[in-house]
Amino acid sequence: MTASERVRSTVVVVTWRGRDHIEACLDALATQDRPHRTLVVDNASDDGTADLIAAHPSAPEVLRLRRNTGYAGGIAAALDRIRTPYVAWLNDDAAPASGWLAALEGALDADGSAAAASSVLRTPDGRVQSAGVRLTADGHGADAPDASGGVFGFCGGAALLRTAHLRSAGGVPAHFFCYYEDTDTAWRLRLAGHRIVPALDAAASHLHGATTLPGSALFHRWNERNRLLTLLRCAPAAVAARELARFAAITFALPLRRATGGRSGPDAANFRVALRLGVLAEVVVRLPAALRARRQIGRAARVPRQEIWEAWAGA
Repeated sequence: MTASERVRSTVVVVTWRGRDHIEACLDALATQDRPHRTLVVDNASDDGTADLIAAHPSAPEVLRLRRNTGYAGGIAAALDRIRTPYVAWLNDDAAPASGWLAALEGALDADGSAAAASSVLRTPDGRVQSAGVRLTADGHGADAPDASGGVFGFCGGAALLRTAHLRSAGGVPAHFFCYYEDTDTAWRLRLAGHRIVPALDAAASHLHGATTLPGSALFHRWNERNRLLTLLRCAPAAVAARELARFAAITFALPLRRATGGRSGPDAANFRVALRLGVLAEVVVRLPAALRARRQIGRAARVPRQEIWEAWAGA
């Protein structure tokens, strides 16, 4: 077997009730022009997804979990089974182009200091959905529509990471369940002194939200909670404290504004007081673990938190 034929990447596809789109994802992986191992993590699907995976001609390996652990939990569960130097994260509603994996491997091969390479995710009609993740001035991880100036992090919907670097940086925060596991992981990799590079030729079509509905109450709950946990784990202390205080202040101000006839805020679910109080309660419960993780991340860091923040926040 030549070097070009050697399997260097394991593509991890996490699914939950993915019957309507998992076949398109596996079909696209079967067209890749780079050899790879495919590992499907089935989060206890009960809609016939398991039967479709078992019948697929590509015969992917399957790790079936007893309960739904979310995207973060699925990737974390797969990590113990990865023996290849590279591991790809791929949403079950993403269909990569045939040269996707080759472009990602090429990006990491070309830059030994890079720990991860981010794909370009496109909507089914061809518009760029994400070329990576940018870091906003208030600590949100947001899709970057343009990677010409580099990217802070990778979008977990389709990316390739060095397995050893992922493990040494602490793996995947399985307790996040869904959302921000990519931003948190990229942040820790940067603190460890690694780079994240965009692979502009690594394209994948992405349905986005086929499993979880963006804008729903659950989406906002996970999104808001995990943003705050990521900041507590990775950001400069002043930034984490500021954003947690701001979130709490807005939460407690909303009913007061409504009671006095003032502007009650947007209609989005993340401005519902009950949801925000629930987020705060979850963050308080998880605060001791987040602070322990913060200390561990800090001890392993080679780049100061403030340096990362000043280089990327608001960029």
